Amino acid sequence: MNLLRVFVISDSVGETGELVAKAAVSQYLNPDQNVSLKRFPYIDSIDQVKDIIHMAADQRAFVVYTLVSNKLREFIVKETARLHVTAVDLMGPLLDALKVELNAEPLEEAGLVRKLDDDYFKKVEAIEFAVKYDDGRDPRGILMADIVLVGISRTSKTPLSQYLAHKRLKVANVPLVPEVDPPDELYRVDPAKCFGLVISPEKLNHIRKERLIALGLNDDANYAKIQRIHEEIVHFNKVVEKIDCEVIDVTNRAVEETANLIMNKLKQS
Repeated sequence: MNLLRVFVISDSVGETGELVAKAAVSQYLNPDQNVSLKRFPYIDSIDQVKDIIHMAADQRAFVVYTLVSNKLREFIVKETARLHVTAVDLMGPLLDALKVELNAEPLEEAGLVRKLDDDYFKKVEAIEFAVKYDDGRDPRGILMADIVLVGISRTSKTPLSQYLAHKRLKVANVPLVPEVDPPDELYRVDPAKCFGLVISPEKLNHIRKERLIALGLNDDANYAKIQRIHEEIVHFNKVVEKIDCEVIDVTNRAVEETANLIMNKLKQS
């Protein structure tokens, strides 16, 4: 039975090279053909490449490589030609084409795709966390969160949670209402990661009235009355004083500005 040996050389995990090699080889498989595919990951030196190429020559293996280093790719071209080893560069031609198209030099840093993938999944996880633990739905999220936002209704807790989630931060937010005791978890959280959001009564009065109108309701409901707002702020102050957390005035701040303040505070803590 014929044996086809394929060596996959990569400066990262080598999944891309292996998948492409398998896809290509599958087009030629027959009952008399056996395939041995060996992956060589995290290759970053000429000495490593040289040893693999010599091994390929001894075993009459076919070489496939995905390397971002131009220096390593050039060495493979010369060494495989010298030893009469068949080799295919899967990354180089595309990098060269992009170099011309973008008029820029490649970073030549291995593993960036994996870093981007990890970053993407962390962001998705943080967004899902913010949705799950929004508006105090499940107090268990308070102790698992990177950031806990506390405030009365319409102080931008939810949009701020989502914005911070896109920065890969897990955020839980807790609404404060005088008639409802805050969850016990709120008093067990590290004060350094807890932030109270406060707003001027006049501004909040306007926001709440607009909200009621948007919902098709009467804007003179108790929810939007100044007296009610003052009561809620007094309750808020008592809670955040007990928590001993940072308080941020969001009256004239955009969500992005508040988020930056919070992230800077976290770095300092």
